[in-house]
Amino acid sequence: MMNKVDKKYLEPTSIIDSDNKDIIHFAIDTIGDSSADEIDKAVKLYYAVRDGIWYDPYSPFYLPEHYRASNILKRKRGFCVPKASLLCALARAVGIPARVGFADVRNHLATKQLLERMGSDLFVYHGFAHLYLKGKWVIATPAFNAELCKKHNVAPLEFNGREDSIFQAYNLEQKEFMEYVTYHGVFADIPVKEIVSAWEKAYGKHRIQRWIEELERSGGKSLKDFYAEDLIEKKAFT
Repeated sequence: MMNKVDKKYLEPTSIIDSDNKDIIHFAIDTIGDSSADEIDKAVKLYYAVRDGIWYDPYSPFYLPEHYRASNILKRKRGFCVPKASLLCALARAVGIPARVGFADVRNHLATKQLLERMGSDLFVYHGFAHLYLKGKWVIATPAFNAELCKKHNVAPLEFNGREDSIFQAYNLEQKEFMEYVTYHGVFADIPVKEIVSAWEKAYGKHRIQRWIEELERSGGKSLKDFYAEDLIEKKAFT
């Protein structure tokens, strides 16, 4: 089975630092029984990242360390890509091949303030994890913690290790929630320069530079409290 998977998906990188002692300890503590089935391990790691790391779209985004798994584990906050990085690192730490996938999505879980800040409802380079389980690659999307989903009336995204875990098209009120627009493939590491370049193209270089300057002045702290912002109104599906 393993000879079908490139070994780079098991190796640590400077960003997906699966050899970091804190990553290893957290992974082992999370899975408990080291003899457990690989799917059981993956599911436990998924929920630890989904709900243990709160989604924060106002986190730093422009340097490799902003995506480094061990930093996200300490910070306990991050948007979709840092959370996918952490899940990949934890998976690799317990011998599960993992890589990161990217897609542009529309009608992302957002707020009025966030959409105004971005000037668009298209979120480019949304990140998710690919885990190699029982001989096949399975998508795991740990982006939104359960508390956030409850606030936005969206069912928390589950993961069973056997089927792809991707965003729902509609929320619990059958209002539009998420649309996958463009896929960008999978990577063994986080392509930071590609992400920032894609953001500049989508939202404008001046806007991205302004965000970076704000984050520099904040000392790397989140710029706003996403959980205090106003929900957007989406069309009901009929």
